[in-house]
Amino acid sequence: MPKHPHNHDPLDELLRPPQGETEEDRVIRLAQEAEARRRSQAIDESIKAERIEQKKKSVVRLLLLGQSESGKSTTLRHFQRLYTPSAFRAERILWRSVIQLNVVRSVRTILDAVSTARPPLPPPPSDIQSPAEESEDDALSVPHDIDLLKMRLSPLHHVEALLIAKLIPPSQDDTWAPMTASSAGGTLVSPYHYPAYYHRPDQRWHHSQEVFVRPGATSWKGVLAKSFPCATSGRPNSIDDASSTGVTRDEAQQVLHACCGDIISLWNNHFVRQLLTTRKIRLEEAPGFFLNDLQRVTALNYIPSDDDVLRARLKTVGVSEYRCEMEASAGREHGTEWRIVDVGGSRSQVATWVPFFDDVDAIIFLAPISAFDQVLSEDRTVNRLEDSVLLWKAICSNKLLANVDLVLFLNKCDILEAKLKSGIRLAKYVRSYGDRANDLETACKYFRSKFSAIHREYSPLPRKFYGFCTSVTDTTTTAGILASVRDMVVRRHLKQSRLM
Repeated sequence: MPKHPHNHDPLDELLRPPQGETEEDRVIRLAQEAEARRRSQAIDESIKAERIEQKKKSVVRLLLLGQSESGKSTTLRHFQRLYTPSAFRAERILWRSVIQLNVVRSVRTILDAVSTARPPLPPPPSDIQSPAEESEDDALSVPHDIDLLKMRLSPLHHVEALLIAKLIPPSQDDTWAPMTASSAGGTLVSPYHYPAYYHRPDQRWHHSQEVFVRPGATSWKGVLAKSFPCATSGRPNSIDDASSTGVTRDEAQQVLHACCGDIISLWNNHFVRQLLTTRKIRLEEAPGFFLNDLQRVTALNYIPSDDDVLRARLKTVGVSEYRCEMEASAGREHGTEWRIVDVGGSRSQVATWVPFFDDVDAIIFLAPISAFDQVLSEDRTVNRLEDSVLLWKAICSNKLLANVDLVLFLNKCDILEAKLKSGIRLAKYVRSYGDRANDLETACKYFRSKFSAIHREYSPLPRKFYGFCTSVTDTTTTAGILASVRDMVVRRHLKQSRLM
């Protein structure tokens, strides 16, 4: 092995001018080296400036907590509508398939209830049984016109299968969850057989099933966006835009349009309304209810409005982090990056909340106070309001969150008001309510006082209570509340960052 001098520099040979280099070649080489140094220096300066900008950039972390169907996803959509309006409008067309499925599922709920009702029978002799001896539900016999409507609406079975295949990526084959009484507001069980390409051909479902989606790169929005190329460019944002692009007509919309009259007849049928009341199935209280807007949402040129997107129901499971930067039109916090984490609300997913408690600026906890007369779909022995109270106690007492601001949304006040006005007594389900007035104002004041007392008693350190009575489908009121929450969170964040 040849020996090199002690002061030998291996790079010296590489940097040494090539032998036989002419003066012209030398000038070209030096110019190229100078250009390479200039580019390298520019890249270094760009990286340095980016790092400085990242340090200056404000990142606000917000966590949405609450039981299933408490309104977390709707609250997130409110944030997107208010503070990233361009992106929100660009995605409206993608929600049409979800709304189509919501309509089909509502019809399905009605037809399943009808299928378990007694078929029409000739009136029995008076000496065998009198009507007074029959139960209220048994006394309801399915009229023949309902059977005709069921037959005419049979194409919706195919539409339901089509929409599910459209919303769920092929990689997700387990995206099914029981859609029990909690979803429809009452008890509902009926055998229903899905097409063979959805489930095993020999499998029959004894409960209605609710579709759910998972977050990730292969999300339902990404799948649908391929069908609507204009969605990523911000169009269509209006009916005229949508009509000009030719993306508004699809098989599901055409079938719903053709069945619109029959669906309206089914929904307005006196027998159906009486049956749903008897079974305590309250479709109007369930998320994703559009049966009162059928002519509009089944129109061939239908494009979802902002309110439609907020009202749409699509169950999500798992933990999703949404990153968005305030747009210039959204307010003075332009440039602030918001990281909003939406976690699953079912009992099995509560354990996944804790890892996200670290480094969070604020938590919005949603308690659906309208659910005082409902039970959990996962455990039908547990009252939903009681479950919200237990979750609120756990959050308030968690030492990891001792220095985190908690914002309470006593949600779905519009549904609560409708229930109280219909004659449902809150004191029947909440004994401590006593003989207080059975109205919305008194009920909200009572619930706010109870949750505030829990916050004060269980918090490891004293902190201010932020409580709002909300209906997240009320865009005007919710916009004002979210603006207050935004300002509070930003002030807290700047104070912790020692910028205030």
